[in-house]
Amino acid sequence: MYRKVFANKVFDRKVVLITGGCAGIGRALAMRLAQAGARLVIFDLDQQALDSLVQHLADHHNAEALGVLCDVADAAAVEQAMALTVERFGGIDVLVNNAGITHRSSFADTELAVFQRIMAVNYFGALHCTKAALPSLVARSGQIIVLSSLSGFSPLLYRSAYNASKHALHGLFETLRYELTGSGVNVMLVCPGFTATDLRKNALVGDGSVAAQPPLAMGKVASAQDVAEAIYRGALKRRRLLVLSNVDWRARVLARFFPQLFERVLLPRLSGLKPPRTGRF
Repeated sequence: MYRKVFANKVFDRKVVLITGGCAGIGRALAMRLAQAGARLVIFDLDQQALDSLVQHLADHHNAEALGVLCDVADAAAVEQAMALTVERFGGIDVLVNNAGITHRSSFADTELAVFQRIMAVNYFGALHCTKAALPSLVARSGQIIVLSSLSGFSPLLYRSAYNASKHALHGLFETLRYELTGSGVNVMLVCPGFTATDLRKNALVGDGSVAAQPPLAMGKVASAQDVAEAIYRGALKRRRLLVLSNVDWRARVLARFFPQLFERVLLPRLSGLKPPRTGRF
């Protein structure tokens, strides 16, 4: 269930572009921002899902929305989609780089094409969209919101390509934040924990096909709606970093300051494996 909608006008009539917005966190965030009065642009690869979401936003939230078929890994397609957005709405106030894919395979068993595809979507997709939207964002003193992951600071086994893409996002957008100092543009990196979305269900395996086995059990899983609500509130405050890990502070602290303890105790658990018995934690 969505939280009670407070009378906050920060996003009223603002143009918010969400990539990968037809499912999971992207869809939940579109709903939440529609409640806040935003005008929405959704990039996705599924035309039928786009049409359905735009209709739902109009029928249930009286929201003005545009669905655009766009592969964010294609720089030319992104340029065209951004031009259409600016033509339709006049500019972009908030860019949400949400589109992403993952995999579940060891480094040795993962083909190079899988690394390239994951970087193309997760990293270059965000880069393409930000590059194309930046003039409008600067003109409007807007916001860039980047969906990273707890793996942006804590490694996960059998996710080497995914982990690398999230680390790359941090490097790119933390640098961009400094370069945009004084421009009025805010950059917020969001690091959710495990969330109930189709991302894990559609994980690739080493040969690039979709995993046949069900996703691994990883303890507490947050709802997409709760994550979207937290992102909305973080955007209201123009936060720089939003860590929503439902494995609490331990993963981040242990990974940074006690890496051996992290590898022995938390890393197997976070990766869906049973940790060896090494005493109580």
